[in-house]
Amino acid sequence: MNQNKRASGDRISPLRASIPALLAFCSVALAGCGNGRASDAASDAAAPPAVPVEVRQPTRGEMLAVYSGTAPIEAEEEATVVAKVGGEIRDLLVEEGDTVQSGQVLARLDGDRLRFELKQSEANLAKLERDYQRNLELIGKGLVAAGAVDNIRFEMESLRAARDLAQLELGYTEIRAPIVGVISARYVKVGNTISPGDPTFRVTDLDPLIAYVHVPEREFRKLQSGQPADLTIDALGPGAFKARVARISPIVDPATGTFKATLEIDDDSGRVKPGMFARVNIVVDRRPDALRVPRTALVEADGAQSVFVVRDAIAVQQPVRTGLTNAGWVEVVEGLEGDEQVVVIGQNGLKSGNAVQVVSLDAAAG
Repeated sequence: MNQNKRASGDRISPLRASIPALLAFCSVALAGCGNGRASDAASDAAAPPAVPVEVRQPTRGEMLAVYSGTAPIEAEEEATVVAKVGGEIRDLLVEEGDTVQSGQVLARLDGDRLRFELKQSEANLAKLERDYQRNLELIGKGLVAAGAVDNIRFEMESLRAARDLAQLELGYTEIRAPIVGVISARYVKVGNTISPGDPTFRVTDLDPLIAYVHVPEREFRKLQSGQPADLTIDALGPGAFKARVARISPIVDPATGTFKATLEIDDDSGRVKPGMFARVNIVVDRRPDALRVPRTALVEADGAQSVFVVRDAIAVQQPVRTGLTNAGWVEVVEGLEGDEQVVVIGQNGLKSGNAVQVVSLDAAAG
């Protein structure tokens, strides 16, 4: 009986026999789970972080091709008034800054000598005309031959010319403006004695004002009369003045390789003055509805141009062909449709395939 008890006590329960196996399986499973989490963490640590970028959609707008240069402002018409006869300045009728008309008297000389010469010429002519009439009467009575008055007639014509010359020189004692304009300089004072050819005034016509721009010959085909232009003058502060190309020289200067373009300035305010220095921008091409992106978005390498676009949070480098560049914008001729998100900040060092994080989106810029 005791032997039977010992035999039954020595038997091991199936549940107790399976416990060590279960513990071993759980240990293996836990170890496997731990290794999986460690692998995922290592993978996350190895992946590069997303690059923060700012993007902007391409816009459509006007693009201009502009030639820039510099030029002094000049008056198209300007005249130095010189004395045609000598004498003493008796009257000054205008001052610097006065507006004058063509033919207006600016100053008067004494003219006393010329008046006496005119009276002498008139007296000599009157005496000869009386002699001529008397001889005509004698010819009519047959007392004098017809050829006797020929010498008198020739001398009379000479005296008439001398009288007309004296009248002309007396008229020159009134110094007159040759053109419409403004008195920009006065060189004489009352009491000065001047000689023929001495400068007395300078008259400047301020309408229109012009600027001569000397343009490189490679731009010759791009310029034509009537093209608009803008002028910026540092002396007058911010703001541009409108101008247009009035004419273009048909020749190129071989010494400088440039040709002359004449710009006519539109300045109703009267602020622009001759002698001022201007920065000139001539519009040589215009595209009113060009697809464009900010100039900062363009990436140039090895002579190729491209931009980065964002697709599903991934940066993709997109080759493009560009056109006009103006005012911080560049025209995209090929490579974009217009609905892309183009990276404008953060593309330095960016590579195609990098993960990106958009931190700013401006879809309606421009």
